[in-house]
Order: sequence, then C-alpha cells, then structure tokens
Amino acid sequence: MGKFSRYGNDLYGGRKSIDFIGRRPLWYSITAVLVLAALAIIFFKGMNFGVEFTGGTQIRATMPAAEVTQENADSIRTAIADADLEGVDSPSVTTEGNKAIVVEVGEVTDEVSDRVGEIIQETVPETVDLSPTEIGASWGREVAKRAIIGVAVFLVLVMLFIWGYFREWKMSIAALVALVHDIVITVGIYALSGFPVTPSAVTGLLAILGFSLYDTVVVFDKVRENTHELRKSGQTYAEAANLAVNQTLVRSINTGIVALIPIGAILYVSAVQLGASSLQDLALAQFVGMAVGIYSSVLLAPRVLVHIKGRESAIQESDRRAKSRAKANADRYASVPAFVEDLPVQDEPGFAGSDLGDDEDDAPVSRPTAPPRGEEASGRGRVVPKAKGDVRPSGAAGRIQPTRTSKSKRGPK
Repeated sequence: MGKFSRYGNDLYGGRKSIDFIGRRPLWYSITAVLVLAALAIIFFKGMNFGVEFTGGTQIRATMPAAEVTQENADSIRTAIADADLEGVDSPSVTTEGNKAIVVEVGEVTDEVSDRVGEIIQETVPETVDLSPTEIGASWGREVAKRAIIGVAVFLVLVMLFIWGYFREWKMSIAALVALVHDIVITVGIYALSGFPVTPSAVTGLLAILGFSLYDTVVVFDKVRENTHELRKSGQTYAEAANLAVNQTLVRSINTGIVALIPIGAILYVSAVQLGASSLQDLALAQFVGMAVGIYSSVLLAPRVLVHIKGRESAIQESDRRAKSRAKANADRYASVPAFVEDLPVQDEPGFAGSDLGDDEDDAPVSRPTAPPRGEEASGRGRVVPKAKGDVRPSGAAGRIQPTRTSKSKRGPK
C-alpha cells in the first residue's frame, strides 16, 4: 500500500502521468466497441422481462424452513421446464427468505397453472400451501413508464445542475454522454446475464446514475481548478485536464473498490447461495453500473470535454501560446544564429577602415565612448575628491591630507 500511495502522490504532483486525454483514438475505439456490443446484445438477445412487466402467474409455495433451499428451487425449475407446458418457457424460481419458494411463469391457462402446482408438490412433498396470484401487465407497463420518466427528469436536472455549478454547458454535454454510456452498457450486460427485469433492477439502474455523476463531478471540479488560469500555468487545456484526471485517479479507484466490494458480496450471496431474485437483480445492476461509471468518469467524460472545448478560439490561442513557450523553454539557444563563413563582423572602435575599401558602407562603425576619468588615488581605486582647503603631504597617512589651521590664524569667513 505504501508503494501505491507514493505512486498516487507522484500522479498528483505531476511527477508521473498517464496519458488519458492524448490517446483519443484508443479510448474512443474502446468505448465504441463496448457500446455497440451492448446494443447488439439488447437487439438480438433481448431483455428477459419479469411478470411485473409482461403479466403472468405467480405461485407461492409455503413449506418448512428446512425445505426452502436453493437446491429445491433448482429442482422445481428443472421439473417445470422438462414438463414442456404451453406458455411456460423459462420459469423463474426463487426463494423467499426461509418461508416459501416463489414460481413465476407467463400468462397461462388455469389448467397449466394447476399443473405447475402439482409439479411443485411432486418435487417437494413437504409443501404446505400453494397460493397462485395473477399479475396484470398493465401494472408493469406503468412501472416502466414511471421509470422512463424518472430517468428523463434525472438527466435534465443533471444537465442544469452541472451547467449552473460549473458555469459551463459543455461539461453538461460531456457528463450526459458518460451517463448514456453507463446506461447502455449496464442494460446490455444485464440482458446478457439473462436475469429477469424487475422493479428492483430498475431501482438499481437509477442508483448507479447518481454514483457515476458524483465521480464525474469530482473530476470536472479538478479540471476547472487546473484550467482556471492557463496563461500562468503554461499548459494547454488538454495537459491541464489530463493532470486533473491523474490527480483524481487514485481517489476514483479507491471509491470504486469500496463501493464494489459490498455490492459484489451481495451479488454472490443472492445469486449463488440464496437465489433471491430481488437482491440479485438490484446487485447486478449496481455492480455493473458502478464499474462502468468509474471508466466513464475517468476516460470518457474528460476526453469528450477536451474535444468540445478544443473547438473554442480562446482555447486554441491559449494552446498555441503554451506550445510556443514549451518549445522555447526546451532549447533557450535555438534562436542564436550559428557561425557561418560569411557571418558579418562588428567593427571595433577606432578600427582603421582603409583596408575595407572606400565605400561608405564599409566605413568603421563609430561607437560612443565613456568620458575620461579624473585623477585616481594610487592604489585606492577611486576618484580623488576636490580638496576644500589647503593640503600638504602627511607622513602618517602616506599621502597628502588637508591641513587644519588654528582658529587664531584663520581669516574672516
């Protein structure tokens, strides 16, 4: 951890740097591949909507706590699938705490529903009670409609908030691109997993938007701080933004790890050990969304921001000045002319120009000279001041000194 901490300090101080902004083709290509793959999965495989959205039948089988196990749930699922019942393609069988096993199938007839109940009792003879419930698709459509409205309102508020906080609408666009990226990839991986889409999954999807936005705002705040006075820093906008990403990288990774560890534990326990549908749907959406949110806030959102800001004339002019300054500082003597044979030579004062010809252009250059210096004291390196009175040689001082006349011999002033 000490080495990682030192590396983080070097990133923050600029002593080490990872080029997140400069490699635009690389990061854009990776992002495009991920988004296109997610869209292909959604289009070809489709979403496995639960009975809450499509309507169907839910059968709650109450049984002793010792029988409410994932093993019995898997056995019931296999038995129903092997029965090849009409309208029952992929039944959802989950445990409900330690009280019951819940079986969800699509819209089926009463005969098929009764047959499903019989299969449950044959598989787990200790079943105490069966409670079938019909779920209408209208309720699921209403949930989906509300969820879409909620996402739309959330995105609008996000854009207004970032615009107002940073006074920069381009940051709102970059943050929106990152959020759409997170939603598409999360939905694509969710479709690939085959988990049923339930209201819990929709809740998890909405929750990840807040996490992704939080991390993006932190990065943008550092970008604003670094780019506040580009003229004084001597950096281009891209260099200042890349420094901001490096300075917040360790923080983003630590925050992501702290958030992903408990979500991953919930996902493992719910999917592998408990088989609780509501928990695994929520955990999968949050786990994938948080992981993708770290990627978008570090690699995508700042890159999009720099791309958009780079079109501004003020930023382009500032970048040109910074590059010129960096080039001059790299070699301070680049502007000194190199010696060549025909390099003109400056003439010294008093140089006789008879050898240079009679042309006026070849005449020696006259230069101003300093005025002649006055008499200097020997060995003292200074000009002797003008004496104000009589002076005479002094044996003690070794040079002439002013004489002091007694007051009685002085003349009138």
